[in-house]
Amino acid sequence: MVKLRLKRCGKKQRAVYRIVAIDVRSRREGRDLRKVGFYDPIKNKTYLNVPAILYFLEKGAQPTETVYDILRRAGVLEEFRLNQTKLN
Repeated sequence: MVKLRLKRCGKKQRAVYRIVAIDVRSRREGRDLRKVGFYDPIKNKTYLNVPAILYFLEKGAQPTETVYDILRRAGVLEEFRLNQTKLN
């Protein structure tokens, strides 16, 4: 199973996170399948590779709670739901 989760990067006390698609059995800093975004909680900036995220969501990837909130704020989940209703 694949999850969309945060991978910690940056310095001490200056954490930034990559949003990655990763196998569920891998540890937090383990080898990821693909980097699909970036999140900086200090500057509150987010960069998302929306086509890659939609691809993994369509294939059944489950976002963690934090990634789910980030995607919801960015409007990616709305786009995903619209694509799902078009296909059905």
